[in-house]
Amino acid sequence: MVGQGVLRECLLDPGVECVNIVGRTASRVQHPKLKEVIHQDLLDFSSLEGELSGFDACFFCLGVSSVGMTESDYQRVTYGITMAAAQTLSRLNQEMTFIYVSGAGTDSSEQERSMWARAKGKTENALLRLHFKAAYMFRPGIIEPPHGAKSKTASVRVIYSLTEPVLPLLGRIFPSYTSPVNRSDAACSK
Repeated sequence: MVGQGVLRECLLDPGVECVNIVGRTASRVQHPKLKEVIHQDLLDFSSLEGELSGFDACFFCLGVSSVGMTESDYQRVTYGITMAAAQTLSRLNQEMTFIYVSGAGTDSSEQERSMWARAKGKTENALLRLHFKAAYMFRPGIIEPPHGAKSKTASVRVIYSLTEPVLPLLGRIFPSYTSPVNRSDAACSK
């Protein structure tokens, strides 16, 4: 869901020359600036090195809900996939700015009782040690879904459908816990 919003805004921004997305499935988005690479093994990017060099920035938006996951499975996705991509990118693009979408409540001390908070903290700490021009960690709370974007996680979709009518109110009452996505009038075709 976050990645859909970031992709949309990058494609609409005239300052962004090209966008290269890597995923296991096609996005179904068509745009002259967009190049899409379908890649099944997100723990190994070595075969894509030619496709991943020459970039200024990376918005890393992959994430899953920890609900129902074992700690090792959640670590594999949150830390393993993120670091596999980031290590490859930092080696190929040392002038890159890396933007990681983390989450509110992330624990940088890696001591929190919640396994997801420890995993996100471990990931953030490891990213900050890599050789990027800059690395930024964003910790959004509740994200207002942009332009009809839907989460791939069923439980998250249910929560959003139940809270959608009150999200604007929550944003006004608790602005530091909600994150609206820029809602431009122009549309990307799907």
